Amino acid sequence: MYRKLAFYIDGEFSGAEGRHAGDVANPATGEVIGRLPHVGPADLDRAVAAAERAFASWRRTSPLARSDLLRKVAALIRERAPDIARDITLDEGKPLEEALVEVTSCAEHVEWHAEECRRIYGRVIPPRQPDVRQFVVREPVGVCAAFSPWNFPFAQAVRKVAAALAAGCTLILKGPEESPSAVVAMAELFHDAGLPAGVLNIVWGDPAAISRHLITAPAVRKISFTGSVPVGKQLAALAGAHMKRMTMELGGHSPVLVFADADVDRAAQMLARFKLRNAGQVCVSPTRFYVQRPAYARFLEAFAHELSQARVGDGLDPSSQMGPLANPRRVAAMADLVADAAGRGAQVVTGGRKVGEEGCFFAPTVLAGLGDDARIMREEPFGPVAPVVPFDTEDEALQRANALPFGLASYVFTESLKTATRVANGLEAGMVNINHFGMGPAEIPFGGIKDSGIGTEGGAETFDGYLVTKFITQL
Repeated sequence: MYRKLAFYIDGEFSGAEGRHAGDVANPATGEVIGRLPHVGPADLDRAVAAAERAFASWRRTSPLARSDLLRKVAALIRERAPDIARDITLDEGKPLEEALVEVTSCAEHVEWHAEECRRIYGRVIPPRQPDVRQFVVREPVGVCAAFSPWNFPFAQAVRKVAAALAAGCTLILKGPEESPSAVVAMAELFHDAGLPAGVLNIVWGDPAAISRHLITAPAVRKISFTGSVPVGKQLAALAGAHMKRMTMELGGHSPVLVFADADVDRAAQMLARFKLRNAGQVCVSPTRFYVQRPAYARFLEAFAHELSQARVGDGLDPSSQMGPLANPRRVAAMADLVADAAGRGAQVVTGGRKVGEEGCFFAPTVLAGLGDDARIMREEPFGPVAPVVPFDTEDEALQRANALPFGLASYVFTESLKTATRVANGLEAGMVNINHFGMGPAEIPFGGIKDSGIGTEGGAETFDGYLVTKFITQL
């Protein structure tokens, strides 16, 4: 059984009956498993009106009440996690264990926002005149429009919803049409927890039409988008034209710097497992591997061995370590990147091909002997393909790592504290991981620089994009 799909406006769920709908397919089999109802302009107008009406009262709701509601949602997430995770595996493809981790970790994210929203403080500024009082307050920005991606359908949506609602904003969310079940489940969680009608609204349909309609709506004051750089730039331009605040978490092309003094075998094993996560369809997936020349051969052998041993299959099979890509377009994209690299003289160390006739499976792939002009060294692969190239000096590694316009995540492996400090200071990235991967917890600010985005989600900065600052001076 797969979840019945619906959109959610003003506290009511509406299914596909009697309206235009799109197919939802299982990427492991190609089977159509659901029909997703698409909204029209009138539905979007109704969602905006509902959010605007609900904001008038939700903004005045006590932070304690908002906190209590979020805690109820967190408890429901843990209770319903197995069913939500199974549906994610069915429509997005990732192994069930990964899907379950995604869902259960979101309970902590919701609880974090429940705690932090009780501490949205202003400040008092000492006056220059004795009879003056002056202070700063933080207020919710208003109605927000959010757009969440298909690769982490529950986690990415929850981050936006929890932050907006905890801050006192109302929200219209367009989720991913490829993997919609998690967002429908999320709407059910908030509905069952007692969220007032109109505070959260979920819509589906043509992305370009919906984004333009919502961003240009006068009542919408803030935009939050997670997705590709090209689409993010288009939405940012549209939001800028209407002076809308925005948070943009865009694509990456995460460099990995493995120095000769690193624990090479441990680094190879850790990076291989991380590269397999969601079949490499992760914005912070390690994608450009620079290995210092004395350690290069050893790392390449160990890394390729780990990936070649991975079991690729249906995410519902407990033995599968990597599931399918999201759709046939991703399979074709991987084949094109490998062909381009091979055409430029690269060696396919392992993988490099589609797996099986059914489904969207692509073998974990390692490429060696390629130059920085190969497409995969310049374009985010968003799949299980990893180029591994040598470097000689620290300065060279930093120059090559920083050469692209991306700046989301980065990874460094070294046993030298001095090297780690210099490289962490020199990398142009919003997040630097040294000898481990530490970007997941709710208390961590998650975001990039350069073309990889504007603003962050999570951590103490979680509400910055959803609050305005007001100065009040009184004589």
